[in-house]
Amino acid sequence: MASIATASLGVSQPFHEVEKEGYRLVEQAGGPTLGYCPASGIKILTVDGKAFKDLNGEGRLVPYEDWRLPAEQRARDLASRLSVDEIAGLMLYSLHQPVPQTTRPIYGGKMLSESSAQASDLTDEQKSFLRDDHVRAILVTKVESPAVAARWSNNVQAFVEALPHGIPANNSSDPRNETATADEFLAGAGGQISLWPRPIGMAAIMDPALIKRFGQIASREYRALGITTALSPQVDLATEPRWRRVLGCFGCDPQLVTDYARAYCDGFQTSEGDAHIAGGWGYHSVNAMVKHWPGGGSEEAGRDSHYSFGKFAVYPGGQFATRLRPFVDGAFRLDGPTHSASATMPFYTIPWDIAPNGENVAMNYSHYIITELLRERYGFDGVVCTDWVVTGDYTAVDRHWGKPWGVEHLTVAERHYRALLAGVDQFGGNQDKAPILEAYQMWVRDYGEQSARERFEASARRLLLNSFRLGLFENPYVDPAEAQRIVGNPEFMQAGYEAQLRSIVMAKNHGHCLPRQSRERVYLPRRHYPAMTGFWGEKYDEHTDYPIRRALVEQYFTVVDDPAQADFALVDIDEPSGGWGYSRADLDAGGNGYVPISLQYRPYTATTARHPSLAGGDPLEPSTDRSYRGKTVMTANECDLDLVIETRRLMGNKPVIVTMNITRPAVVAEFEPLADAILLCFGVQNKAKLDIIAGKFEPQGLLPFQMPADMATVEAQCEDVPRDMCPHTDCDGNAYDFAHGLNWNGVIDDARTRRYK
Repeated sequence: MASIATASLGVSQPFHEVEKEGYRLVEQAGGPTLGYCPASGIKILTVDGKAFKDLNGEGRLVPYEDWRLPAEQRARDLASRLSVDEIAGLMLYSLHQPVPQTTRPIYGGKMLSESSAQASDLTDEQKSFLRDDHVRAILVTKVESPAVAARWSNNVQAFVEALPHGIPANNSSDPRNETATADEFLAGAGGQISLWPRPIGMAAIMDPALIKRFGQIASREYRALGITTALSPQVDLATEPRWRRVLGCFGCDPQLVTDYARAYCDGFQTSEGDAHIAGGWGYHSVNAMVKHWPGGGSEEAGRDSHYSFGKFAVYPGGQFATRLRPFVDGAFRLDGPTHSASATMPFYTIPWDIAPNGENVAMNYSHYIITELLRERYGFDGVVCTDWVVTGDYTAVDRHWGKPWGVEHLTVAERHYRALLAGVDQFGGNQDKAPILEAYQMWVRDYGEQSARERFEASARRLLLNSFRLGLFENPYVDPAEAQRIVGNPEFMQAGYEAQLRSIVMAKNHGHCLPRQSRERVYLPRRHYPAMTGFWGEKYDEHTDYPIRRALVEQYFTVVDDPAQADFALVDIDEPSGGWGYSRADLDAGGNGYVPISLQYRPYTATTARHPSLAGGDPLEPSTDRSYRGKTVMTANECDLDLVIETRRLMGNKPVIVTMNITRPAVVAEFEPLADAILLCFGVQNKAKLDIIAGKFEPQGLLPFQMPADMATVEAQCEDVPRDMCPHTDCDGNAYDFAHGLNWNGVIDDARTRRYK
């Protein structure tokens, strides 16, 4: 170790620096370790025998550089020093950034493979929005490895450290610990990391202590990767069974979701011991951006609000206030010392006829939703960040990009102004400061320069506070070797795998069909996979294959190709893929484009659907009625039902076990009588399924939602009301209601069911 050259502002004292990979650490007694990159030009000041970073290059210690002061005071000081341009940059939040970027030529104008760049280097685009637009919030998606992610984060921090004020980047992530991540709102996964069930699977465990433990583990992994904000938890109530985003929820029950929201945020945000700085915050803390205020999950007919065809949330049961509970009684009222989630994200949807003034605009633009409810009634003083690309334009009802629901007639700059008037601090998916600066001038025009400056400083203070509390101004750097050691280490991987096991729900076990004996002979039929199109338009080819790798099954049982030789059959299927609720073919044929979303395999005709719709209206549509009554929809994977039927025929009276990969409620009446045992799996590894089947682990999971008896009960339920469907009852007399589950002895009745069922 060597002594540091310092700018002395008091009693000089020897400090020591440690050379790391691309950065240096300044170690001192009685103060935080400082991290800096020599190439950034940062100097170290000494004041009263303590070391400080001279972030603004003035050669003197100013309040925001003084780690002895409260984070709130430092944030206010720095906010007052920033130009309007710089504050506009803080209000930006980048588009999705994979590390590395392999699909566009943005490394010196070349593709990564054609350039001399490393996987951890910054792209041309990243350098531009960091330097020219002053962006400091970056959404990280897939990463090549923990070490590459750490090096990339360090390169980002070194780059911004050299810019005026030395404001560190606040890197963020969507959930990245699930075992499968095909959709946009789970796009954070990638690299080596501990693998847990999807959030709806975590809900099936019904154990807030486990979700807190998950938060503690995931936050350590995030910080090792250089990630300091989690765009989670999603605490929307999954009361609409057709909604595609049920998979990211903690179920349909308000009490369960409230308990989970509190535990999740406590786990992510709380630092203890040597990692603690002040007020529960510290070097293990990750900001929790709880979403989607004031609660999604009641989209009319379950349609997806990423698209204009799903832009309306409805409340036919009058339960809007129920959706607030996970926020106001959970995420905003923590047991831990950080007290409240540090940020929240309003949803895309228009809450139909909720605002007292009768105005139907999206939650991101609603003064009632953000200022009157969130800020004033419930006292939330954290960051409010819009969902992604809400200020952009769109070209068709079924095209995914901009989502300016309710303010389609405004310009992009006017939409930013409208959101600022509503109370927004930050704009998700916008890395261009120009429309925010235009919005600032609109505020000046209407309310004067002083009011505009005060409004911008208020947002800057909130945004900066979330970085000061985590110690980023002292040391934003992470050790790539430590990242490789921490992220996905054996202890964390084991915890995730045990949670996977605990999440599996045994819904049926007729005649104690499970567990099976080791080395029994199993018939494993191949499954047909139809051609599919993903969220981003990616194509999946039609093919036929084993749904579970044969070699894996053979570690437990003897796989036979002849059903006559088998002791039992194992059929692995997906839930019905019943569409998005909108059809271009229907539109082209003269319809309104709206069709049912089906939760059953066989073709479904919506004879009892609502007519007319509760909500409607779009500049690109001639009608406000979005009803689909009388229309029929086909399920893309009807062949999964055929597979169960054919396997039952081939097996005769021998047991048939069905494992269903499920993300939302499904109509199981079509195949339940044909199955001796049914396991419901919410995003788990196939090994976990086999461990249950082989009796290596006793099932513990409980249904986090109701399984409807049929589509008629789905159409009859209210999108906003929890647990209002008639559940399916199987041939053993068990109702597939919320909190139903079996263990080897029968129906589970324990502390969890007594609290939640």
